[in-house]
Amino acid sequence: MTRPAIEVADIVRRRGRQFLERFKAVLSYQQLKAYRAVERCRTAALGGHKDKCEDCAYEAPISYNSCRSRSCPKCQAQARKRWLQIQQRDLLNTNYFHVVFTLPHELNPLALTSRRPVLDLLFEASSQTLLEVAADPKRLGAEIGFLSILHTWSSNLLPHYHVHSVVPGGGLSADHQRWINTSHPMFLVPVPVLRTVFRKKFLAGLHHLYRKGLLNLRGPAAAFLDPACFEQLIDKLGKKRWYVYAKPPFGGPENVLRYLGRYTHRMAISNHRITAFDGERVSFRWRDYAHGGKQRVMTLDAVNFLCRFFLHVLPKGFVRIRRYGLLSNRFRKELLPLARTMLAAQGCEPLIPPPLPDCAPWQCPRCGKAMRVVERFTPAQLYFAGFDTS
Repeated sequence: MTRPAIEVADIVRRRGRQFLERFKAVLSYQQLKAYRAVERCRTAALGGHKDKCEDCAYEAPISYNSCRSRSCPKCQAQARKRWLQIQQRDLLNTNYFHVVFTLPHELNPLALTSRRPVLDLLFEASSQTLLEVAADPKRLGAEIGFLSILHTWSSNLLPHYHVHSVVPGGGLSADHQRWINTSHPMFLVPVPVLRTVFRKKFLAGLHHLYRKGLLNLRGPAAAFLDPACFEQLIDKLGKKRWYVYAKPPFGGPENVLRYLGRYTHRMAISNHRITAFDGERVSFRWRDYAHGGKQRVMTLDAVNFLCRFFLHVLPKGFVRIRRYGLLSNRFRKELLPLARTMLAAQGCEPLIPPPLPDCAPWQCPRCGKAMRVVERFTPAQLYFAGFDTS
């Protein structure tokens, strides 16, 4: 893939000072840290290194270090590649479904001011909904496992809180003696049931957080300091049709990895979506899903663009990719081999685990072999060598 002509870092370096003057008072420590990381990424301010080919001895010029922030659009490609290669070891030889749980936009003020408790609740309510409905003998009647990935943005960078769950098409029976497949190859569990259970669980959890005083009711959520206003919100959402969507199965474990690659280790916008920046205004491509997913171009003031971008920085230590059921860290070592055995008994050959990935960051431009770091430089060394580290 060719290097994009315009990057988020270019906008940060050009208009970052104006952005901080306007929003620094309301930015969290993690947002300021992400801002600094994006600004300094792959510059002399982070130091550098030299790489040499293991095979043909080609030596590249000095390369600047990456910030490795999960908020940086440039620093997730290698992490995503390594993560996806490792995930191949947990795949089952069966179909996989994709289920999306979305919070109504009326909850955006609470999600903005109480990010950790509200987003933790989103994970909890969606995961328990899937586990509970799948275990119901009237539905699938099986113990399932799945991977959930949090996204907080829409294509136009506005807040849109939703969880993508990737679910194998079946699960273990309650006695762990057989594998139960879905009753129909295109059908996992009833979406209306998921929608109702998810709404009930989330609203009950939100009510608990409110009673315990665990919600930060300031700024855009200040209106909910009034209990009557909060109860009005709960009543309104209890009557609303929540958005839960189940896509058709991927068709096999090979397609799962390609699909997951689009959702993991990803920020709100990639550099390749930015089409123009004149120093004042930024234009970028986005999909208008309200009108059939048409691709459009949006133009924003650079400061407002940065505000939307850094709005999606998550709290420190927040885990946005989580496992549940038989794929959870607690049960995976015991139940995954059992699931493979049960599937093999039904004629599904177990997948051969791939070798561990080669973590070489890039390949030699001459022979294609792995490049390795042979020398490292601190910012001070680069400064005295005449590089700009400001």
